[in-house]
Amino acid sequence: MGDLTGLGTGLGILSACIWLGLLTLRGGFWRARPRLEVSSTPQPAGDWPTIWAVIPARNEASLLPATLRSLLQQDYPGRFEICLVDDQSTDETQAVALQVATSLGKDNALRVITTPPLPPGWSGKLWAMHTGIQTALEAAAPQEPDYFLLTDADIFHDPDNLRSLVSKAQAEQLDLVSLMVLLRCKSLWERLLIPAFVFFFQKLYPFAWVNRRDKAMAAAAGGCILVRAQVLAQAGGIEVIRSALIDDCALAAAIQSTPDPATSEPHRGIWLGLTTATRSLRPYEGLGSIWSMVARTAYTQLDYSPGLLVGAVLGMILVYLAPPLLCGWGLLVGKGGLAISGLIPWASMTLAYLPTLRLYQLSPLWAITLPGVALLYNLMTLDSARRHWQGKGGAWKGRVYPMSGEDHQTQTP
Repeated sequence: MGDLTGLGTGLGILSACIWLGLLTLRGGFWRARPRLEVSSTPQPAGDWPTIWAVIPARNEASLLPATLRSLLQQDYPGRFEICLVDDQSTDETQAVALQVATSLGKDNALRVITTPPLPPGWSGKLWAMHTGIQTALEAAAPQEPDYFLLTDADIFHDPDNLRSLVSKAQAEQLDLVSLMVLLRCKSLWERLLIPAFVFFFQKLYPFAWVNRRDKAMAAAAGGCILVRAQVLAQAGGIEVIRSALIDDCALAAAIQSTPDPATSEPHRGIWLGLTTATRSLRPYEGLGSIWSMVARTAYTQLDYSPGLLVGAVLGMILVYLAPPLLCGWGLLVGKGGLAISGLIPWASMTLAYLPTLRLYQLSPLWAITLPGVALLYNLMTLDSARRHWQGKGGAWKGRVYPMSGEDHQTQTP
């Protein structure tokens, strides 16, 4: 019994040391920052760059009356046009989009097109984005847009969002600016799992490191990406990431690694931050829908490596699950040292989670659920690997994408 107690205490101390390192050496990921500041820069309309928004949409008729309307009503002084790409929808996506534009008198600001058949080697979303970008380039010829706004059909944009993104990009000479929008967090499962999803993403890609030009870490959030059109072309366009399932981070990596023609230096400027004003309306009412979202790409994030999978699962157990178990065990057998060795890392993760819960305006009491949430995410990751080994690929929006050796994340931290 003494040997087991000593082993448990050692594991608790190791977990506490890991959390000390995470809190002090991991780019302050847990602070839930940086945030995009709202811009109200007074500037003549002619001085603002031309923007084309590209929205891939597959069966989004229920959300477009709110989300597309928010884009059409952007308070942006420059030229702004939208291309909505209907990705072989089986509902009234096209008709609803046109109705929204007509109701606002913005017919000239919206183009609605349908994707050609999906070619081999492309994911549906990326093929839709590629098709929309090519349409925008043809419509804007002979001059190309200055920036593309790549956004999802479920995103409700704050009226000042585009102005703020462009102001950020121009003031800091950035080639890509991306927002982790506020995800929907209303149902029980959303409150339990969605803030943790954001917390884990920030830990994997500390935003402070992503935003530093001297750090070889690239990431973006696919719901809202403003990218300089010229740099996107220099990177090879959407085609270079055509099979990526984690397309947002793959795009950021491609942009960051594209050498500047003037200096031949890589590490182009990218910025990733948070917002509470622009948000996703995508509902995740039950565990199954969130499970599918995570399992679609979790094993992809590990480069389909069994070794990384084992390491990730064991690491999650040590960092998240062991502390409360050790604390409870110590209290049960009356071993104060063992209980404290588990309590310290448990308290550390609880405190680290609080800023993300504040971001989502949730009670601090949700923080004590983080070990259980980590267990669920561990199971989702294992299920993602199972799907890959069974050849089921990444299923999403009614499609199943086979996972070949080329379908991998281009940036691994």
